[in-house]
Amino acid sequence: MDKPQKNAAIKALTEQFKEADAVILTEYRGLTVEQISDLRVKLGQDVSYTVAKNTLARIAAHEAGIDDLDAEIKGPSAIAFIKGDYVSTAKTLRDFAKDNKQLIVKGGHVDGSTLTAEEVNRLADMQTREGALSQLAGDIKSALASGIRVLVQVPTKAARTIDALAQKQA
Repeated sequence: MDKPQKNAAIKALTEQFKEADAVILTEYRGLTVEQISDLRVKLGQDVSYTVAKNTLARIAAHEAGIDDLDAEIKGPSAIAFIKGDYVSTAKTLRDFAKDNKQLIVKGGHVDGSTLTAEEVNRLADMQTREGALSQLAGDIKSALASGIRVLVQVPTKAARTIDALAQKQA
């Protein structure tokens, strides 16, 4: 790779680092091209899974303002540049790594913080945004239903008491 090609690759990687909401680094040693293609399909359209030369990836990360990934960018590295829901991507990578032992999650960078491999796996255990919103909506619906029952029961109970008093006096 000559100098202009390296500069172009660094520029492209820098843009990916800047545009990504999160980055997860993996080691892909031993995976076949077919397995990597399968992983890319599973990751979906919001994730760019890129194999890059370590030196170029380190330079691009520094140019994007991410200075703490040097320890993870070693060996055969592939980078998942994530736009959007990074919890789902972490789950997909974790599940793929369970089935394909050659894939190793090395770490990541989310919201300005560097994550270890263990932290990325904990991230994968979290509930997705959609799941959390769904649970919140269910909790709100349940609370509203309970409140309505209480509001309906008070006048009903009062009406029964008044009716009982009226029958007693009659």
